[in-house]
Amino acid sequence: MSEEAEKEIIESCLLEIESRLGWGGSADWTHYDFEKLSEILEKGTGIQLSVTTLKRLWGKIKYDHAPSLTTLNTLASFLGYEDWRGFKLSLKDSTPGVATELLEEVILSAPLEKPLRENRTVRQGKSVFFLFSFGIIALIGLFALNLKKAHSSSPYSIDPARFSFEADKIKTSGLPNSVIFRYDASASPSDSVFISQTWDIRRKTPVDKYKKNHSAIYYYPGYFKAKLMVDTTVVKTHDIQITTDGWLGLVETDEGTPIYYQEADLLKAGWVGLEASALEARQLPLLPVSPKVRIYNQRDFEGLMNDRFVFETQVMNPFRDGDNACQRVQVLIHCKDDIISIPLSAKACVGDLQLSFAGARVHSKSADLSGFGADLNQWTHLKVVSLNKKATLWVNGVEAYSLEFPNEPTEIVGVQYRFNGPGLIRDTWFLQDGRKIEL
Repeated sequence: MSEEAEKEIIESCLLEIESRLGWGGSADWTHYDFEKLSEILEKGTGIQLSVTTLKRLWGKIKYDHAPSLTTLNTLASFLGYEDWRGFKLSLKDSTPGVATELLEEVILSAPLEKPLRENRTVRQGKSVFFLFSFGIIALIGLFALNLKKAHSSSPYSIDPARFSFEADKIKTSGLPNSVIFRYDASASPSDSVFISQTWDIRRKTPVDKYKKNHSAIYYYPGYFKAKLMVDTTVVKTHDIQITTDGWLGLVETDEGTPIYYQEADLLKAGWVGLEASALEARQLPLLPVSPKVRIYNQRDFEGLMNDRFVFETQVMNPFRDGDNACQRVQVLIHCKDDIISIPLSAKACVGDLQLSFAGARVHSKSADLSGFGADLNQWTHLKVVSLNKKATLWVNGVEAYSLEFPNEPTEIVGVQYRFNGPGLIRDTWFLQDGRKIEL
């Protein structure tokens, strides 16, 4: 297969992924979208493609070399094929590059005509051959144009105005929480109607287009953009925020349903968190593998924006045995459709840290993040100042990193702390325009 035909097949694959994601055309994708895509691909295939690799595929970064077979196999696997060969075989009857090559083979393999005796006959033969060739080229062009239209739009017209989609929480706040989706998809030309609870459209549930209600359970706090979909087309969205009653702690489990600690379990004299005794009381041993602890405070902060705020907190991770030798801690600031994730670790482990801030992503393999190393057996102070899309972060009073972030400003809707094993928090607050919000 020619290089040009292979490029056309890759483009078809990328268009199919765009359609399934339902994020709109890739021309408008930001760095954050490619971060999310990298995470989705890893969850779906077990293979991580870097943001740089994905940007090269989608033409955001100039790169003249062909993608590796591993990369192509990963994309095909995400679309439900065994490998890249399987994806190409599925297109053998509809890919313009393949059609072109087959036509070339037919023409080249056709038997040569016998020499013609008269010049007039030769001229007539040339004219017929020219018209025949022109017709083939025109048909190929029309075929390619129709295929492009088929990939860039739905096979049928969908009017989102003819659909409705709403959601009601069973509880105002607290976890777990059920949501009743009320929808009208009777106008769908297809029976393939889905509801996705989050931005991850792979986690979608088929629903009957003639029914009106669908229920789902949310086990984790957060700000979610649920979707009503017809095939791979998103026709309606609805924002859902699952809030907590003050502080909420939970421990992740292999079964999927977490073990909860309510605010009364977390509040102590001068701090919030879970000590070793609180985990062991629920038969959660610290060795050999520490339980994955998350502590949330998710709520409406009334217009608190991520492009102008001050955030301060103190954390402690007083356990460094077993698999927790690095005492890793993540401090996350949840925003509407965005995330700020700040790493902390023992000083010896700063060689493998990652900082994410509203579309900016920094890894210690290519940047100095040593400032985020600390003695987490002691209270460690973290401060964040964000102003005009420039953020500066301090750890124990020393500047650890400064960056500019690309994503558009959005509201802050919660905080989350991730620990391996016991984790403690104190003196946590936001400041914006002279307004202090204590957590």
